[in-house]
This record gives sequence, C-alpha cells and structure tokens, in this order.
Amino acid sequence: SPEAKYTDIFRWFLGGWMRYLPDFMVFYAPTINSYKRFALGSWAPNNLTWSMDNRTSAFRVVGDKSSRRLEFRIPGADCNPYLLYTAILASGIYGIENQIEPGDESKGNCYAVNDKGFPKTLKEALDAFIHSDFIEDVLGKDVKKHYATFYSEELSAFSQAVTDWEVKRYFEQI
Repeated sequence: SPEAKYTDIFRWFLGGWMRYLPDFMVFYAPTINSYKRFALGSWAPNNLTWSMDNRTSAFRVVGDKSSRRLEFRIPGADCNPYLLYTAILASGIYGIENQIEPGDESKGNCYAVNDKGFPKTLKEALDAFIHSDFIEDVLGKDVKKHYATFYSEELSAFSQAVTDWEVKRYFEQI
C-alpha cells in the first residue's frame, strides 16, 4: 500500500505536482521543439503517470527509505532551471497544504495508458497556462502576463517562419 512506502508529505507533494503539471508545462517544455520528444517510441513520457522504478512513467519513484526520491522525466535540457524549480515547488507545496493525492500508481507500460496526459504542443501548454487560476495565485498577475506574452510571441514568430522542411517539401511541388 502507498502508506507503507511513502510518507504523506511525499505523496501530497507528488499529488500537487501532478495536478498542476499541465498549468506549468510552458516552464517544463518552453520551445516549439521541446514537444517533439513526446512522440510515441521516443523514450520520453507521453502520459501523466507515476510509478516505482519505471522509465516509461512521467514520475519515476526510485530509491528506498531515506534515499527515496522522484525522477521527473518530462523536462528537457532546454528549460530554465529557475522556472522549473519554481513550478515544482509551487505545485508540490500546494499539494502538501491541500493534501492532494497523486492517484494510483501506474503499472507496466505507461506509454499505453489511456489518459489525457499533458499538453503536447507549446500552443496547448500556453492555453493551459493562460487559463490557469492557480498560476495567477502563485506567481501573481504580472508574472503570469509576462510569460503569457513571451510564449505568445514565440508562437507568433514560429507561425510566420518558413522552415527548411517546408521549402524542401513544397518548393518544387507547388
């Protein structure tokens, strides 16, 4: 049972972190390219799951007793570590304060779990961020507006760019 393996604080921290992961996804995956790694078969998680020592899960619980810890498998090397830790701590502390449970442990192949998961594009992540009351509560209105503007500008710039792929694919065909 979870009670035998984890402290309440451990579970509640994980519960808050998982609940607000979609809201903070822009901090975990901040670029257009960040989301390409979440494709099936890429070895990156594609569902919002937690498991014991399972590399197919978004949250991998490893270690034993005093060395027990969480491995967070969603962020890539392109994230800002300060924003990453801000999101983790805000979500986890809220989880502790409100005793949020993480749900049942996922067993087996977490790539095959049938759930909504988390945002898989920067646009989806920005929408979750913008519509999150939690973000405004923990970061404040001005900080939320700053990052919403920044990521909106990123999406706008990308939508106007013509990529090498488009040139190669369509130049001779159209």
